[in-house]
Amino acid sequence: MRVHFIAIGGSAMHNLAIALHKKGFEVTGSDDEVFEPSKSRLAAHGILPETMGWDATCITKEIDAVILGMHARKDNPELLKAQELGIRIYSYPEYIYEQSKEKIRVVIGGSHGKTSITAMVLHVLNYIGKDVDYMVGAQLEGFDTMVKLTDDAPIIVLEGDEYLSSPIDPSPKFLWYRPHVALISGIAWDHINVFPTFEEYVEQFKLFIESIPESGSLVYCEVDQTVKNLVESVKRDIHKIPYATPSHKITNGITYLKHNNEDVPLQVFGAHNLQNLNGARKVLNEINVSDVKFYEAIQSFKGAAKRLEVIAQSETSIVFKDFAHSPSKLKATTTAVKAQYPDRELIACMELHTFSSLNKEFLQQYKGTMHAADKAIVYFNPHTLEHKKLPEITKEEVMQAFNREDLVVMVDSERLQNYLKGLEWRFKNLLLMSSGNFNGIDLNDFGTSLLKKTEEEV
Repeated sequence: MRVHFIAIGGSAMHNLAIALHKKGFEVTGSDDEVFEPSKSRLAAHGILPETMGWDATCITKEIDAVILGMHARKDNPELLKAQELGIRIYSYPEYIYEQSKEKIRVVIGGSHGKTSITAMVLHVLNYIGKDVDYMVGAQLEGFDTMVKLTDDAPIIVLEGDEYLSSPIDPSPKFLWYRPHVALISGIAWDHINVFPTFEEYVEQFKLFIESIPESGSLVYCEVDQTVKNLVESVKRDIHKIPYATPSHKITNGITYLKHNNEDVPLQVFGAHNLQNLNGARKVLNEINVSDVKFYEAIQSFKGAAKRLEVIAQSETSIVFKDFAHSPSKLKATTTAVKAQYPDRELIACMELHTFSSLNKEFLQQYKGTMHAADKAIVYFNPHTLEHKKLPEITKEEVMQAFNREDLVVMVDSERLQNYLKGLEWRFKNLLLMSSGNFNGIDLNDFGTSLLKKTEEEV
């Protein structure tokens, strides 16, 4: 098979390209820019485009399939040439399904937690030595790539995203997968540029449930009232399996679950993560993994990249980075860190970076989301608003939306760094939350330098 990727440099796209290359496919691709780590990883496998840009002449009748990334536009010259030649054009999720038609498909969906739950499921399966294919939205410890596709693995575990499939396919990605075992972690309005009302957003999850074949299984978080109401309203002959927050305790900054009258120590924490663990356990039960094996394996799970990831630590302080950007994620993450370390001051810093978060109307959804933090900081870059062609927002509007009078609002990345550097960090934790990087900050280096400076001063 010869497959060409239009916009090969994307996080998901380059991982699929590498997976198909490993499978023996002839892979080519193009992009207008390719950044790290995609660039080095594609180069290591010999499939990095020699030149950047779009070139219609690289699309020939010898190509069996074109995979179209979200970064491309409808008028992309390579796309137009492929359409002219009648070459089969797939979206990323459509091609994943094409490669997994004969497998048992496990799909993890939800507005939040889906990457973490997928990571937990894969960690346990890897621990017990069960061979599965997968696609997950973050780099995981113990896994070379974010996508694995083989002919032999009988099961594939997929992170199911509700966002658009491609520039020419507006259907949510997870509707392509038709899961035998599905999970919905929670529903909190997001992607308002695609789903302008909450009702339209919820409708996508209804369609997802309806895509489960009869006799399939749906694991769902009954703590989320929207999810619970939706699942109960959909009349289908499927096995519905609820989950909630498991019994636990926190001792000296470590969370323990109870199993068979024994305390099971975890390396992750927070009510949201504990719900995720319980959901992962129920999913694994559906593919014949016992609770005994689950609790044995989950003790070594450290979390997915950028999901409450520890990037610096001293005896008295921890710096976390987290992908949290939506209101529900922001509230859950902030609350979790404060509950885990109640005796330390929590400084929570988030970046408004996504289309939804920078929208004036949607901004009101953030009311009260950072109340658990002792000090709360919100950063946004006015140039990002310009780039996304959104109306300006003011610092005052951000403060009003978050409903916190002492909220610190900043629009200059360097000033933000200097502000944080000026604080004394003993007996304090820092939580950095964004789907971006605060306009170019190397968060790992920055977190390390903060704590190192404090130690030197002490």
